Amino acid sequence: MDPRGKLVLLPPNRVWRTYQGGQNLDRLAAAAAPADSHFPEDWVASTTRAVNPGREAIPEGRSTVRVGGELHDFAPLLATDPAYFLGADHAAAHGASPHLLVKLLDPSIRLHFQVHPTAAFARRFLNSPSGKTEAYHVLATRPEVAAPYIYLGFQRPPGRATLRRLIETQDLAALEACFDRIPVQPGDTFLVPGGVPHALGEGILLVEVQEPSDLVVRFEFERGGYVLPESARFMGRGLDFCLDVFDPAPWPLHRVQTEAVCPPRRRRALGPDSHQDDLIGPERTPCFRMRHSHYRGPATKIEPAAHIGIVTAGACTVQVGGETHHLGLYDKFFAPAGLGPLAITPGPVASILECYPPDAPAPGQPVA
Repeated sequence: MDPRGKLVLLPPNRVWRTYQGGQNLDRLAAAAAPADSHFPEDWVASTTRAVNPGREAIPEGRSTVRVGGELHDFAPLLATDPAYFLGADHAAAHGASPHLLVKLLDPSIRLHFQVHPTAAFARRFLNSPSGKTEAYHVLATRPEVAAPYIYLGFQRPPGRATLRRLIETQDLAALEACFDRIPVQPGDTFLVPGGVPHALGEGILLVEVQEPSDLVVRFEFERGGYVLPESARFMGRGLDFCLDVFDPAPWPLHRVQTEAVCPPRRRRALGPDSHQDDLIGPERTPCFRMRHSHYRGPATKIEPAAHIGIVTAGACTVQVGGETHHLGLYDKFFAPAGLGPLAITPGPVASILECYPPDAPAPGQPVA
């Protein structure tokens, strides 16, 4: 069966992590007994290998996808025709890699305090083409969490020597005092540039869009009764090396509001009752793009770029390539660049979050 001309459907792809969660992801998968565990993430249309100390022999992270009723390993599928699946310009710049990683996260506890390198730092010091700038789009919060929040940037930076001491002594009260809680609610979108210390609060179901790496400095060593091994703290390097990853500048709340919060901006009409919003464009980051389409009636949409779609509200049918797909809440798909028009009929309303790889660079420009 030729997979071209068809929508790529994305079954669950659960990945082990050092924190707990995933009960909502279990429910979405119709598990018999949904429960929080060490599988709180679903990696969506992923060609990225997860890095989990002690589980190196277990292939985790890379997706299996469904096309025309058949299962395929996603990375080899893309390699069969990168220009069709990802676009000719993208393939010329990045080969058969989407140069993007999308996840569903469902933490039941606050995540470790952490920071990720910028792409420039990763290329210079870590022999990696990607850092880990990321973004969050909040889908829902658990009803038992009265005031959901994230930490984003040090509002009160401690200074390098003090930060080293706080990490070495694991003075968590003092580390937490460097942050203010940033309240979140469903529909919020935040950009977290590489170098910015952060942590997700408990009970937030969200989409994370990021550069395709698993590089992380975790400067809190124990969460939920699990103690991180040395290899999971500082990317296999020492603390002094990792202190250079941190953005030392303060992130007061007005900076969070202007540089991290990403309100929707109307992009285009999709029909009399439907429209598409920009959430994150190239003016925010060169690493990826996010849009949100809202349907109140049938519409036919053409996108010249490959993207991952996640139904964030309602349900819809998608007709393409002679097939009809019925998609419910949080169902996921990959639309190849060469797929052509998607005929979308909401039932009776639907919203789809769209996650795009970076724009291909112009000739002579560096790859993001």
